[in-house]
Amino acid sequence: MKVNDLILQTTTTLLTFIILIFSVYLFFAGHYTPGGGFIGGLMTSAALVLLLLAFDKKTVQKALPFNFLSIAAVGLMISIITGVIALFFDVPFLTHTFGYVELPLLGETALTSTLPFDLGVYLVVVGVAMTIIQTIGESE
Repeated sequence: MKVNDLILQTTTTLLTFIILIFSVYLFFAGHYTPGGGFIGGLMTSAALVLLLLAFDKKTVQKALPFNFLSIAAVGLMISIITGVIALFFDVPFLTHTFGYVELPLLGETALTSTLPFDLGVYLVVVGVAMTIIQTIGESE
């Protein structure tokens, strides 16, 4: 029987939001500084584990009805497709490029082809980490 700890659950909700915002920052900062899809995915997984600790598994699954194994598979496909696209331009696998685009409100912005690759890595890390954690944590 799980104890209903209101203080823990309220604090966890706030901390989860802060950790998720920080993981998005790490995801986008990874193109110019250390970080990116891997560390952003680990931070997101940490936030979700915090939710699992404060609430029970059924409550978290009701709030986040995702199959994390499918998320990992989609992320792997995105990463592989990003690498294969380079082959169509007669350059080695996983060769990335960048360019500058004029965006409204943001002005001239650098866009890279590493963003979809990092998104794939992010999804793989979140999917695999959460699948492992939920599998280990099952008491049924």
